[in-house]
Amino acid sequence: MLKRLALGISVLLIAATAAIAQDTGPAASASTSEKKTKTPVFRPTKDQIGQVQTKLKSASLYTGESTGKLDKASRDAIKSWQGSNGLKKTGTLNRATLEKMGIELTETQKAIPVDPNSFASAEEEKKPAKTSTASSTGPKRPAPFRANKDQISAAQKILRDGKMLTGGEEGKLDDITRDGLSKYQEANGLKVTKTLNAATLEKMGIVLTDKQKEQVAAQAKYDAARATN
Repeated sequence: MLKRLALGISVLLIAATAAIAQDTGPAASASTSEKKTKTPVFRPTKDQIGQVQTKLKSASLYTGESTGKLDKASRDAIKSWQGSNGLKKTGTLNRATLEKMGIELTETQKAIPVDPNSFASAEEEKKPAKTSTASSTGPKRPAPFRANKDQISAAQKILRDGKMLTGGEEGKLDDITRDGLSKYQEANGLKVTKTLNAATLEKMGIVLTDKQKEQVAAQAKYDAARATN
């Protein structure tokens, strides 16, 4: 009698163990995995890429066309822009980069949170920016020419006096100021770049700084060297 009772208890224990194993087996794992949601990938649209390329051209960081396609030249220019704006130099158009450039996001993109890894660390921001690039055989490329705040303000006053600008004189190269520069450059036989370059400053009678004069001389030397290669 005792043997039969012990045998019955053993059978019950084996059945219970099998039932528990089934609950924690593949089916339970599949149920758990179904609850995990994939993080959506942030992708820029063709129109956004085109807008970025236009902005990079205005900043003298990109010389190609606004094709809406992320080629190597575009990615290199994006890296340079990111490095100057507190972002990690990824060469990709993530949400942080588009927002920093003031480019409107789509509704789908707004639903994807900003990746915290898009921003440069304190150590990366302390690193000195590269002011030139060089090939193994060619000369070093000078740093891009940049007008300072006082020069931009002086240029804005000249544009306002010439009725080519309706904005203020805050010393910031915004889109309105760039449009005014475009009109001035076209009216004065200058290359229309929408940027406040050395030629435009000199045409306006705005004095260059010593550092800017060195940049102009270095650029002329670089162009001459490239022309002979």
